[in-house]
Amino acid sequence: MAAAPRHAAGAPRTPAGRVRLLLAPLLLVMLLSQLDNMIVGTAMPTVVGELGGREHMAWVVTAYTLATAATTPVWGKLGDMYDRKGVFMTAVAIFLAGSALCGAAQDMVQLIAFRSVQGLGAGGLISGVVAIIGELVPPRGQGRYQGLVAGVMGTAMIAGPLVGGAVTEHLGWRWAFYVNLPLGALALALVGTLLHLPARRSAARADYLGAVLLTAGVTAAVLVTSWGGTEYAWGSATVLGLAAAGAVCLAAFALRQTRAAEPLVPPRLFRDRNYPLMALIGFLTGFVLFGAALFLPFYQQAVQGASATASGLLLLPMPLAMTAVGVVAGRVITATGHYKVFLVTGGALLLVGMSMLSRMGTGTSRLEAALCVTVLGAGLGCLLQTVMLVSQNSAEQRDIGVASAGVTLFRMLGSSVGVAVMGGLFNDRVREVTAAHLPSRAAHRLATAEGLQAAFPAGAAAGAVMLVAGLLVKEVALRRS
Repeated sequence: MAAAPRHAAGAPRTPAGRVRLLLAPLLLVMLLSQLDNMIVGTAMPTVVGELGGREHMAWVVTAYTLATAATTPVWGKLGDMYDRKGVFMTAVAIFLAGSALCGAAQDMVQLIAFRSVQGLGAGGLISGVVAIIGELVPPRGQGRYQGLVAGVMGTAMIAGPLVGGAVTEHLGWRWAFYVNLPLGALALALVGTLLHLPARRSAARADYLGAVLLTAGVTAAVLVTSWGGTEYAWGSATVLGLAAAGAVCLAAFALRQTRAAEPLVPPRLFRDRNYPLMALIGFLTGFVLFGAALFLPFYQQAVQGASATASGLLLLPMPLAMTAVGVVAGRVITATGHYKVFLVTGGALLLVGMSMLSRMGTGTSRLEAALCVTVLGAGLGCLLQTVMLVSQNSAEQRDIGVASAGVTLFRMLGSSVGVAVMGGLFNDRVREVTAAHLPSRAAHRLATAEGLQAAFPAGAAAGAVMLVAGLLVKEVALRRS
């Protein structure tokens, strides 16, 4: 597939020193978006204690997730059609406005509504950062920056709960939102001052009907995975109705994309087989990452007796391995142009890592658990940014934003499905074991361990599918321009 030039005619290639300068505010924005839910989750008990509304607590997270997932492709397409810098800065401004409103909320209903506003902006943050890097650096040169992006994700995983706890304890829960404002304003000022991208303006109208259909379909999908097995039984009329409505909306959206003058997700993206494979791997990466990150602290606290803070530190080998391997993978890809080996290796490591985790029991030592999460982190380091790199290399220049946003959306949907599937398997097994034993500390430890032994094989299966998908990737030369 012929690729359009990465820069406008006559535009100079961005020097490496300037790229590194621009990466600072971009990565700061990415860090804020990654940290947000983790900080807020830590602060929620204090929030509920002041505002009340415990029965609506889950919606504080769900409202943000829904708004983020539904708007991610829209932001990506707007960046492709219009001024990417302006679109990105608008998303950041909405995120900051939502953060300020959340900090000023007077009751739980207001907080949920303002979290939706915050999520509307968040949808354009991660995909916007990745798309801008795609504008500044050709795919062949992006590998050198992979480690930085992986490091941001790893930092958020570890620092989120720690920062959330410290901020809530010393400054109050409102600062869990207000902390975004000075950092976000600094990033916004630096981006506005330093970032210069080629101008573009599409004469076509945005696909508003497609946006509505996609938003409805994604919303239904997230609600099914959030409510199924918790708020409602999987076979309930509510869950089945949402699933049917979501399927209809997504089918109508797919049909609409074949007819729209300027489709939100252009069908041409899927003509290169690498892009749908990256979407699949991205989905399964989210499935494994968020499922493991959610349930591993349960194991460390309930089975190994770690405190909440210590359980966060015990997860440290995973982001450290993810960052280290991401740096190595990026440098090798930049030097050689070969990336398929990392997709295959990443899938294999996730298969092995999740299989090792599924064998942990009440007698597993902390050292053994650390080895398991290190293997898992190494697999994620091979995959997270390589998937984004290959997806951009598979797209034409005019589709860089929507290609990045699409893979980001699939990863988000994978995280929702992973939490739902692993959560269902975990809870079913915990109930069985608990019912078979008298309530006791030992029974609780045993039930938690066996619950994870039932849940983590789903992650191993995801790793196996990723391994096969990696083998199917066609390795083509990374663009140098």
